[in-house]
Amino acid sequence: MQWLTEYLDKRTSATDAVSEIRSGQTVYIHPGCAVPVDLVSALMERSRDLEDVQIIHMKTLGGADYTLPEYERSFRTIALFIGDNVRQAVNEGRAEYMPIFLHEIEGLFERGELQLDSVLMQVSPPDKYGYLSLGVGIDTTLTAARHARRVIAEVNPNMPRTHGQTFLHISEIHKIVEVNHPLPEMTADPADDLQRRIARNVASLIPDGATLQMGIGAVPDAVLSYLANHRDLGMHTEMFSDGVIPLIEKGVMNGSQKTIHPAKLVAGFVLGTRRLFDFIDDNPLFEFHPTKYVNDPFVIAQNRKMVAINSAIQVDLTGQVCSDSIGVRPYSGFGGQVDFIRGAAHSPGGKPIIALPSTARDGTVSRIVPMLEPGAGVVTSRADVHYVVTEHGIAYLHGKTLRERAEALIAIADPKFRDSLTEFAYKARYLRPKLIPVS
Repeated sequence: MQWLTEYLDKRTSATDAVSEIRSGQTVYIHPGCAVPVDLVSALMERSRDLEDVQIIHMKTLGGADYTLPEYERSFRTIALFIGDNVRQAVNEGRAEYMPIFLHEIEGLFERGELQLDSVLMQVSPPDKYGYLSLGVGIDTTLTAARHARRVIAEVNPNMPRTHGQTFLHISEIHKIVEVNHPLPEMTADPADDLQRRIARNVASLIPDGATLQMGIGAVPDAVLSYLANHRDLGMHTEMFSDGVIPLIEKGVMNGSQKTIHPAKLVAGFVLGTRRLFDFIDDNPLFEFHPTKYVNDPFVIAQNRKMVAINSAIQVDLTGQVCSDSIGVRPYSGFGGQVDFIRGAAHSPGGKPIIALPSTARDGTVSRIVPMLEPGAGVVTSRADVHYVVTEHGIAYLHGKTLRERAEALIAIADPKFRDSLTEFAYKARYLRPKLIPVS
């Protein structure tokens, strides 16, 4: 067990582990429920000694003190996906947002376009061969670790050991910090009546034997609760949460009809609670892979009956989808929406779905809009959109003219906004002017 000697030699404190990080360097942080909280805390303690350290990550849970105004001289964050904890900093200019398809992030590391000096990550204890699992988050972190100058890992017995392409050998890690703290958790709020109505409409589009992708949000989670009477569902998704557990326990989601990775539920990471972490631990039903594979549209399309379910902030009357900003203010990110919309569109029997409430701000504004808000980013183009679903129904846009799109989207808008949307559609010539009958 030569690896064990190497493991013991690499053990150190969090303070010592981050001591080699220098001003001007780039540090990648393991995102989601895998945030290495002790290492991040130790890095913060060095803030007075550091200037212009660039921190890169996707959505992280918990605090992100490095984005606070008092640390602006020390740290600069680049968010590849914006979580609640960095949104204010991005909108106030202390942090930056990079719009990018999720499956293309790792290419930046591989080609050296984003050169990583250090990766801070969290892993499971080693197995008898010296391999440590990234557990709840393979995402872009495995690739980041293999292209960084230095890999610093918290080894935590609370990190599950997951199957698939999830492992680093002790020889690939430079510093080990042994910890024993709970993983950060994300608990979903129960769906309200409106979200359940949307979910019912989405569920009506899902056939038996479908392979599912669920984006982040209450609606995708709510959809799962309406699939208990389905059969032989599969999963190929960038992420999933606790909502899949009941379907798996009932035998509804078993992956038996999948055309790639049959009988395996494939993902890149999880966002959930301790119940989910325990459920995936050493569970051979699940197979985790890096995001560059899981989110590759050409891989996704190989799943027969691929159903992609994603959310949006606004959809305009031509079908353009904004899901990463509110006007000029970045809100979230591209994530895997386009990856899976395009993959599902090319899947035999696939269905790409955008699901959203018809209104926002307690019903005072419509999310089906004449035009996207000035400065709003188009994440999914109108040529990519197939299904748009609200609580008022389902609009199918693919292969439709601007007139047909406007009519379909007005029909699923909130009734109190339909007249104003129709008036705009006439002015924009999406709808034909009404002809006056000849007497």
